[in-house]
Amino acid sequence: MTIATDSLVSLETIREAAARIAGIAIKTPLVRAPFPGIAAEIWLKAESLQPIGAFKIRGAANKILQLTPEEIARGVITYSSGNHAQGVAYAARAVGAKAVIVMPSNAPAIKRAATLAFGAEVVDVGNASSERLAVAEQLVREHGYIVVPPYDDEKIIAGQATCGLEIVEQLPDVDLVLSPVSGGGLLSGVAAAIKQLRPNAKVFGVEPELAGDTAESFRTGKIVEWPAELTSRTIADGLRTQSVGVRNFGHIQAFVDGIITVSEAEIRAAMRAIIATARLVPEPSGAVATAALLFHADQLPPYRKAVAIVSGGNVAPELLAKVLTETAL
Repeated sequence: MTIATDSLVSLETIREAAARIAGIAIKTPLVRAPFPGIAAEIWLKAESLQPIGAFKIRGAANKILQLTPEEIARGVITYSSGNHAQGVAYAARAVGAKAVIVMPSNAPAIKRAATLAFGAEVVDVGNASSERLAVAEQLVREHGYIVVPPYDDEKIIAGQATCGLEIVEQLPDVDLVLSPVSGGGLLSGVAAAIKQLRPNAKVFGVEPELAGDTAESFRTGKIVEWPAELTSRTIADGLRTQSVGVRNFGHIQAFVDGIITVSEAEIRAAMRAIIATARLVPEPSGAVATAALLFHADQLPPYRKAVAIVSGGNVAPELLAKVLTETAL
């Protein structure tokens, strides 16, 4: 599958998005992470420090801030396992719009509670991302809500791309950037920004082995879908989407150099390493990019300065306690 070049988000569009969302999302810092045994510079992009604890606020804000007054009055709806739900709820509250979130029954309680705290209405469904979409579409037909997609949308991609814009501003000579990937919003946006600013830098996506549909899609050149019973196995609840988005895949094909998959044990070990070394608290999805640096160096090109995106920090306390106290990898 290919996407027309003029359909890829431009640097101008990304910069406009950065200016637009400046009052809602923050410019997160790069935190140095001197992991033992790695001579190169490793920096972590701390998206876990966003107001909602995840990068998703960028895309949600960019989309919602471009709605007309009539659309705001109709209210917004999305389907999400947690972080995008919070982003939509937070941005909708900022403009005075009603927010309805279709959320899987296995979403972490901490993410569900935060979404409700931001004033959203939550509709619970089963675990399949396809089921979330179907219920959301039915509610749109019934109530006329405006859909804020979690990833397959140009305005969402442009919003997430502001993370990549910041990385280059903060570390101009970065030569390797790693991003989690599931639906592809963050990876497609970040890769678009990085490659248009630093064409020689390498960009890699990282996802769990147990939810490796994007890696398979990248390898075969066509979007494949994994059933929910497979993707729901991973501890990385933010990366359980069953297939990458069409627009996202087009950007990934145009700008991404490779996709690496990591094991559950590697994700958990990366969580511990991030906490011990950088004093950041990642959720499992936020640790996968670092896991690739720590355990899959043989699949990466040579680099001097790398950035791994810690995409979120909304981890349940009981899970965090378990990960921190279990036997190390």
